[in-house]
Amino acid sequence: MSNITPNTAVITGASSGIGAVYADRLAQRGHDLILVARRADRLQSLANTISAKHGVRVETLVADLATAAGQDSVAQLLASDPAISVLVNNAGTARLAPVAASTEQDLASQLALNITALTRLTHAALPGFKERKQGTIINIASVLGLHTLPISAVYSGTKSYVVAFTRGLEQELAGSGVKVQAVLPAATATELWDASGVPLAALAPETVMAADAMVDAALFGLDQGESLTLPSVADSGLIERHEQARVALFAAAQTGKVAPRLQQA
Repeated sequence: MSNITPNTAVITGASSGIGAVYADRLAQRGHDLILVARRADRLQSLANTISAKHGVRVETLVADLATAAGQDSVAQLLASDPAISVLVNNAGTARLAPVAASTEQDLASQLALNITALTRLTHAALPGFKERKQGTIINIASVLGLHTLPISAVYSGTKSYVVAFTRGLEQELAGSGVKVQAVLPAATATELWDASGVPLAALAPETVMAADAMVDAALFGLDQGESLTLPSVADSGLIERHEQARVALFAAAQTGKVAPRLQQA
């Protein structure tokens, strides 16, 4: 039983990969759709396919969410359309390289898409969701939001932000009727890898999940009430212990005293 009330869902980065699968699955659940991406031809092709397959209304909005103008157009839509009850913040990018070897554009694009756009769109949707006492925000993060590689300092930093932002939202929205979920995929077979600097073919095939399997698992987690979903982690105890250790570490820091281990003898 889905805990999303069918209405209109806005999906960013919807023209391929994870976003396109979310579009199909949410349409299957009865949602009308507004699909957002940069590529008009692919958006329209997907819209036609989904509309014919599921019999729902599908609109498209061409916007580059790495730009202020693109963010503005989607934010205005979210703030003004009361039919919207779901926001999937899926648009993002990865540039996997050491910071010193990265261009300013590579750094800026990751910050703009992975952090600024996601935050602005969530902020635009929240007042209406809270007023209507219903709504769902799904933020696509990454397991690299919990871990960092020598080539992922910026990407991991942006996805750590998504995890922390979603955790804070969950607490802020408790009792409001608005649900939030952070999804932390591991390697997933999408076009993101094409421009990342690490080709998908370089990864061990057994470590890569199909996009449809990832989305199905994430939606199942949402249906079960999860606010933090790691689709490829089999041992739920690992997740629970990680969360318990994180909370315990924060609590241990609240002493106002220098730790004895850091005091000179």
